[in-house]
Amino acid sequence: MTDLVLVRHGETDWNRAGRVQGRTDIPLNETGREQARATADRLTGTAFDAVAASPLSRAAETARIIAEGLGLGDVELVDDLVERNYGEAEGMTDVELDARFGGDLGAQESRQATVERVKPALFALAERHPGQRVLVVSHGGVIGSLVRDATRWAWPQRGERIENGSDHVFRVVDGRLELIEFAGRPWSADLLPPEDAVVAGD
Repeated sequence: MTDLVLVRHGETDWNRAGRVQGRTDIPLNETGREQARATADRLTGTAFDAVAASPLSRAAETARIIAEGLGLGDVELVDDLVERNYGEAEGMTDVELDARFGGDLGAQESRQATVERVKPALFALAERHPGQRVLVVSHGGVIGSLVRDATRWAWPQRGERIENGSDHVFRVVDGRLELIEFAGRPWSADLLPPEDAVVAGD
């Protein structure tokens, strides 16, 4: 059993402007660095055995700031933790998406494909750190997809977002990835919807 604490990177200028980032490598802004330091402060007192991150600079720098704040070692960069691929939508705002695609994100990596890409990377981390706790810095699209997969699309609830700097606890148990906490709120399997109430996602 391994706990994986997934953290969304800090803010970038594109986040602030409401632009779709995806695989585009946009760095943290100063607010994002402050958010990373605040995340480290919030997680102080939680013991971590390792730290991993997406290689995109906004995630890698967030991970380094948190690792420094918590006195952790080097950050392991894992390619499969990168953000979803949003294709032509990257760089666009909601207004621009409406004008070009009618609000649809156009060519992109589906949430299911994202889960199928990321889960093996998380399981590999768990295999290397059995019985330990690993800090994993990734992206909103990745974490949101994993949360949906683990909760049969029950969470995030309408209007909720994966906020910059937020942390979400998953646990690898018997080859499954279970959600334990969503942004500090406990999650229980008792909250799962019935099997026939699954809402299909993209």
